[in-house]
Amino acid sequence: MKPQSHREVFCSCSLQKKGKNRRAVSYMSEFRKAFAQAKHIAIITGAGVSAESGVPTFRGKNEKWRKWQSQDLATPEAFSRYPSRVWEFYHYRRELVLNKKPNAAHLAIAECEARLKKQGRSVVVITQCIDDLHQQAGSKHVLKIHGNLMETRCLSCGEVTVNRRSPICAALKGKGVFVAVSRCDESDCDGLLRPNVVFFGETLDSHILTNVEKEMEMCDLCLVVGTSSIVYPAAMFGPRVASRGVPVAEFNMSTTPKTEYFTYHFQGPCGTTLPAALAQHESEAF
Repeated sequence: MKPQSHREVFCSCSLQKKGKNRRAVSYMSEFRKAFAQAKHIAIITGAGVSAESGVPTFRGKNEKWRKWQSQDLATPEAFSRYPSRVWEFYHYRRELVLNKKPNAAHLAIAECEARLKKQGRSVVVITQCIDDLHQQAGSKHVLKIHGNLMETRCLSCGEVTVNRRSPICAALKGKGVFVAVSRCDESDCDGLLRPNVVFFGETLDSHILTNVEKEMEMCDLCLVVGTSSIVYPAAMFGPRVASRGVPVAEFNMSTTPKTEYFTYHFQGPCGTTLPAALAQHESEAF
């Protein structure tokens, strides 16, 4: 698939250093015109958005948890062999997330959704993040393609439940003992519970993917925010929208393997670039 259009990359930081603020304003102005005309906006978010709230990713300095590679623990095979170890790892991630708050990017998206809804326009968030920071910020229309860290799923009956309880007994923490909420509460089930997230190597939920497909076909503006665009199938959502001739804007700390497909690239922290992009346009009805 070849990109339909490509504009010169807009880097807010470097342009300002080179004294080219006019060009920066011009690119934002062009995006703002597309934003003002859009009726159905799809916003694809990745780990970079949560990272600005202090939620660590699986990469960089967080590639390891204790002596194990994080990506090796987040697999169905690891959970089958070492459920205690995997649950303790995910409990560690839960504890990190519970102490985090939505940042300016989360809040800008939620405010934009609420504002545009009153105008008969729609905003959908399609997120790879497994935290609930978008919901905490106030976003209502959220499709979580990689699952929810605060939910469990029973391996026997399939029941999905919001579950924030620790699966690790405090007295045995750090010793790999899996207790407490390890079993399903449904009557006559008692099945083993697992985090309701998509492990590496697993397929995405077909129902959620169907809804994503509908949103991708319907949107007339797409934003790709805080994602490396290397995890599939999410990495192709933006380029597929671009192939229809729909403007796509990327907001990220750096360019990605998919930047060439997109109409706009806004470089810098999402909490800085996104609020300005999604702010109320002068053409919007009050």
